[in-house]
Amino acid sequence: MQPNLKRALAVFIMLICSAVTGRSAEPMPLWPNGAPGEKGDIGPESDTSKPGQGLVAGKPVIRLGNVSVPTITLYSAPPDKDTGAAVMVCPGGGYSILAYDLEGSEVCEWLNSIGVTGVLLKYRVPARKGQEKFVAPLQDAQRALGLVRFHASEWHIDPKRLGILGFSAGGNLSAATSTQFEKRTYESVDAADQLSCRPDFTVLIYPAYLSPKLTAELAPEIQVTSNTPPAFICQTEDDGVHVENSLYYYLALKNAKVPAEMHLFAKGGHGYGLRKSANAVSSWPSLAGEWMRGLGVLEAAKP
Repeated sequence: MQPNLKRALAVFIMLICSAVTGRSAEPMPLWPNGAPGEKGDIGPESDTSKPGQGLVAGKPVIRLGNVSVPTITLYSAPPDKDTGAAVMVCPGGGYSILAYDLEGSEVCEWLNSIGVTGVLLKYRVPARKGQEKFVAPLQDAQRALGLVRFHASEWHIDPKRLGILGFSAGGNLSAATSTQFEKRTYESVDAADQLSCRPDFTVLIYPAYLSPKLTAELAPEIQVTSNTPPAFICQTEDDGVHVENSLYYYLALKNAKVPAEMHLFAKGGHGYGLRKSANAVSSWPSLAGEWMRGLGVLEAAKP
């Protein structure tokens, strides 16, 4: 089957599944002829979790490894709640694996509950040899945002209310995508790459690698300007990844006069997603939802 026909079939299946279920559809490959520079030599994609180990809130986590065929999966908001807004979700995993359900599909389902379409990004991991860890994932994220805007009308999405949400390494990817959008980091593939890859808003939950030296000097891939999207940031003081990642990104936004809201909690650690615990940080989804409402993101789409 020709690549363009495969892609058209994937889009058709995505639309049919979303219309019928209001939930997830089949994954859609990002790149019609394969991702840039991929050699197919990293082994088969698989869940690397071991039974009974690494549980979060008493439940297992899908830790997806060896991703060489990046995709997006559409979780359409239920018709009776749909606001027209959408958020691309970037799971974390240290740029080695993807916490695919904990920080991916479960988050898309929460977004659906507040009337937002979730777009789950399966980006390439682990980091490719000879490249900075974020390079291939940033290509995937930029490509994905352009594709969502290209299909916005078909998918009933407002292309001006398209945000990005990331956890841990996915938070680094979300911040990099939110600050590198003037130019694609790859050669244009098709018309989708002519559309903006700038998110309209950013949600960072326990982001990593933003301030590697734990100083106000951000990582080179994080280039905050006055055109950086507004952000919601949440982390805990006992996070081993260090709360300074949030603090200094927030400070950079403040200095650039970009609206931002930050919530710091005493306890909670790292890698909890939105699974409930006794820690106050479990309230972050309701806080993020109210922040989006305040931005006007959750206003019902006009007829």
